[in-house]
Amino acid sequence: MPPLLICIVSTGLLYYNENKKSVSVVTYLKVIKMYEKIVESLNSPLFTGIAKEELTSLLNCLNPKICSYKKNDYITIAGNNFDSVGILLEGEATVNKENAAGNRTMMTILKPGDMFGEMVAFSKRSIWPATVQAHEDCKVMFLAREKIIGECEKACPWHNMLIQNILGILSERALMLNRKVEYLTITGIREKISTFLLEQYKKTGKTTFMLPMNRKELAEFLNVSRPSLSREMCRMRDEGIIDFHMATVKILNLDELKESME
Repeated sequence: MPPLLICIVSTGLLYYNENKKSVSVVTYLKVIKMYEKIVESLNSPLFTGIAKEELTSLLNCLNPKICSYKKNDYITIAGNNFDSVGILLEGEATVNKENAAGNRTMMTILKPGDMFGEMVAFSKRSIWPATVQAHEDCKVMFLAREKIIGECEKACPWHNMLIQNILGILSERALMLNRKVEYLTITGIREKISTFLLEQYKKTGKTTFMLPMNRKELAEFLNVSRPSLSREMCRMRDEGIIDFHMATVKILNLDELKESME
């Protein structure tokens, strides 16, 4: 079943499927109420510095499109036409890249509030550079590129802030890609695992933490096979360096883990 698309326009709310059938108009008040509901749960760096009471008016100006997806649905596919930046409102999704041989590498996991497609927003290219897939049932808000980086017809004061925020996000993305390249340059599986676990330790400040992804996703992120990852983690557990159960990892010997990176 194709995802339900919800397109917000100035005269009301239009519900339609991919074939643009079963169209109905909802009153403007319901549109505002839906915006207010989105604003309550919206926590995206794109809107940093913009008060919640102003966000409702901003969304009314940006005229977003909201789509719901089931688990494993493709939200975007690499090579498809690009016209909007996406913000995950609910659920989780993964960003994946495939090489010419068809091997897939997971770039990142998207959580509510995370944005995707911003790398293309300022580019002359009009195709999606990666595939985004629903990791679980999720809801996505799409903002047209011209609405973000173009001139605002209503001269809204928030658009300059939006552009500043998206440039900041692009800088963070560049740093993340640099981190991904660093993992690709690490040749040993143990070195990759140790580097990743130490990053989680520094991020949480604790020696016991939950992995942000499952074993299959971690293997894809580190660019290793899942059996090899599991085998090496078991060796590290047997050597008393780490312990783990399901997604929980405990660092038992921090010094030994640091030495594993060298």
